[in-house]
Amino acid sequence: MIEILSSGALNTVQDRGRRGLLSSGVSRSGAMDIVALDAANALVGNKPDAAAIEVAAFPFRLRFDVAATLAVTGALAETRLSGRRVPPWWAIEAKAGDELTIDPPTLGARVYVAIGGGADVPLLLGARATELKSGYGGHEGRGLKRGDRLSVGLRRPGKLPDGGIGAPLPPRRREAGRPLRVLPAAEWPDFSEEARRLFVETSWRVTAEADRQGCRLDGPELVREQRRELLSHGIVPGTVQVPPAGRPIVQLAEANTCGGYPKIATVIDADLWWLGQAMPGDDLRFVVVERSEALEALREVAEWLDRLRGAAALYRVS
Repeated sequence: MIEILSSGALNTVQDRGRRGLLSSGVSRSGAMDIVALDAANALVGNKPDAAAIEVAAFPFRLRFDVAATLAVTGALAETRLSGRRVPPWWAIEAKAGDELTIDPPTLGARVYVAIGGGADVPLLLGARATELKSGYGGHEGRGLKRGDRLSVGLRRPGKLPDGGIGAPLPPRRREAGRPLRVLPAAEWPDFSEEARRLFVETSWRVTAEADRQGCRLDGPELVREQRRELLSHGIVPGTVQVPPAGRPIVQLAEANTCGGYPKIATVIDADLWWLGQAMPGDDLRFVVVERSEALEALREVAEWLDRLRGAAALYRVS
């Protein structure tokens, strides 16, 4: 068991989300930065679908009732285990009674804490993810609060060496300022040539209207040449919609499953982590790519994860 000592309503149990249910009106939910979640699970030897804690409100503190393996990834934040500093993207052994403390990040918005065996919460609609918008899944369908106690799985794939092990940063994570790669969406041709140019040349500002459902961007107005009425249509995390005011909204983990605003583009899956780590006031840019580049980016991340799982397994001792 682990006990939450200090938390906030935005700190939740998350996994990779609910897949294949959009047509039934069930949003994906799950981790906002799936690559960081996958890395944390890989470091502690969990299965890819294991649940971890997504920390978005700080400071965050928890205590271990029993010895456990833990990993901390995602945003860069001062992290300590009973006073000992834990480096970023690192896995380490905790003893019974140890306390983990995570301070506000200096870079990024969300930290992921994976524990060997995974957070043992009920499986609902194929996943353990918390859906805050609708209030189900995870731990009682809500954010974690002080005094909550979470069970962890029994699977212990092996103990880490003294001092723990770390992970190299995933592809593009060190490349600050690189634009987010997008594919043109269904209504891309409806926008004027000038609007399409502004979309890729503007440095868009993330506004305070940003949460797990989506984020609104501030910048110039994007004008449609063809102003036709649209029926509600399917949308996914990464869909960039343009409401009548002309400022884009990017749908994220808890995006609605359908909407009527025109879609100008879709952020590729391999780059969605950036939006999961974006803070109000951050700037971002877009670049249009081909489908082949989007698929190659996914392959790069998958190969990186495979190498990480293999390397981490070499260090664990049964």
